[in-house]
Amino acid sequence: MLEQEFKYYLKNQDELLKKFNGRFIVIKGNKVLGDYSSEIEALSETRKSHEVGTFLIQHCTPGNNAYTETYHSRVVLNV
Repeated sequence: MLEQEFKYYLKNQDELLKKFNGRFIVIKGNKVLGDYSSEIEALSETRKSHEVGTFLIQHCTPGNNAYTETYHSRVVLNV
């Protein structure tokens, strides 16, 4: 779900950064519906006219830190 929207963001990230750097953008299909200063504002405003789960809220920042997470775990081996 929302794969199309995420692919749109990745494909157009450089152009989107020029317009929306640091903002939270709402993407539906291949279109930016709006930009907001916070994720909460983006959600509360967009849900007024679009069903939750039909749009992507993405923090528009350079690189991939806004959409990747790294988890580390420690494994103990008994040899």
